[in-house]
Amino acid sequence: MKIFESFTNLFKKKASTPYDGAGHGKRLGNWYPSSSSINTLLASSLSTLRTRSHDIVRKNPYAANAIDSIVSNCIGTGIKPQSKAKDQDFRRRIQDLWLSWTDEADSAGVVDFYGFQSLVLRSVIECGECFFRLKIDKKNATVPLKLQALESEHLDSSKDYALPNGNIIRSGIEFDKTGKLVAYYLYKEHPGDICGGHESVRILASEILHIFKPLRPGQIRGEPWLSNVLLKLHDLDQYEDAELVRKKTAAMFAGFVTRLDPEDNVFGEGEANGHGAAFAGLEPGTMQFLDPGEDVKFSSPADVGGTYEVFIKQQLRAISVGLGITYEQLTGDLSDVNYSSIRAGLVEFRRKCTSLQHNLIVFQLCRPIWNKWIELAILSDEIKVPDDPTFSLVKWIPQGFAWVDPLKEQNAQMHAVRCGFKSRAEVVSELGYDIEEIDAEIAADNERAKKMNLIFDSQNINEEKDDPEVDE
Repeated sequence: MKIFESFTNLFKKKASTPYDGAGHGKRLGNWYPSSSSINTLLASSLSTLRTRSHDIVRKNPYAANAIDSIVSNCIGTGIKPQSKAKDQDFRRRIQDLWLSWTDEADSAGVVDFYGFQSLVLRSVIECGECFFRLKIDKKNATVPLKLQALESEHLDSSKDYALPNGNIIRSGIEFDKTGKLVAYYLYKEHPGDICGGHESVRILASEILHIFKPLRPGQIRGEPWLSNVLLKLHDLDQYEDAELVRKKTAAMFAGFVTRLDPEDNVFGEGEANGHGAAFAGLEPGTMQFLDPGEDVKFSSPADVGGTYEVFIKQQLRAISVGLGITYEQLTGDLSDVNYSSIRAGLVEFRRKCTSLQHNLIVFQLCRPIWNKWIELAILSDEIKVPDDPTFSLVKWIPQGFAWVDPLKEQNAQMHAVRCGFKSRAEVVSELGYDIEEIDAEIAADNERAKKMNLIFDSQNINEEKDDPEVDE
């Protein structure tokens, strides 16, 4: 007996593992995850993920709304530059020149620069990545820089081999011996176009911006953001369609007539229409004729019951988590929220938006374009370089988020400024505005109000502060 117990204890020790997730028992016996690199995984699956992502966004309203929500919150009216040069006249000149250029930035003339930002983020979410080509066009009225947006499919991922000079091409991207980006191989036309060709050209990396969200070190291609919810969205879509058809069928009340002469077509029910289908179909008010001796039994399909709404909500919550947005943003359902819950959800979501704004859109798109734009503006004599090493510095200001409760939020901002925790410039930047423009507008408003003998509360407050009797 003791020998048997010792053998059992020894077996238990050998069978146990330090981590439950590393076990090989019945629960995990069929779990064999891949140990391949992220680039190997994407090379074999990216095309399928991308096409299915396109399909689900076209057909599923939740997926389309999720992308709209992320883009509208991250980009809105645009992430705009604010020059940090010390020379005020130079700042004004460069801001005016930039504003003029934004309308002619698109080589196709479809959107302005800020529309490009929305287009890029939408493509990154749906396809996993987006390419931007920087083109020099001397026909521009201002700075000779044109932008061309290219979808992920433009990259010739079939090129995957080593070159004689020691460089290596991986999924259409060329690297040198040190791992530095050298060039991209892009199709001249979209390979999915009717007239699209399959001839790719080599374009230097200095002319291309590759925008994607890296998830693992060494990643060279972007993964569609809907990848982990594609199957759930597809199955849920089919389930809701099946429920809709079932309810539609159950709601149809039909009458059945038994006739003596089967050859009679009283209402032409046996004839075919232009598509070859019989006229008599199951629809509200249908009178269906039966042959003698035939009978019918009405089906009584089970109702979906009270669990339908709970089930759908749970699935949509899982989808919203996978997409990084709140359930209310995904569905537009605000029936179960209050101020505290919706504010907590939006605060977390806006932190994600802020990260995307600065780490993705600003760093990968806006900064390289600004630097190229400054360079070409100087070469084309549109601006003169001042005696200031900080002339090219810039701060990118996203559109401000709308308040959940304006009074509470603005009072909090006011106390933060008064306590010295924030500056007015920072508060104005969070609202999406330029402090210099705001101050200039306030000064102009006050001057105009003074000339017209207009008095507002803000002016009264300033006068009370200057009055020594009020201070006492």
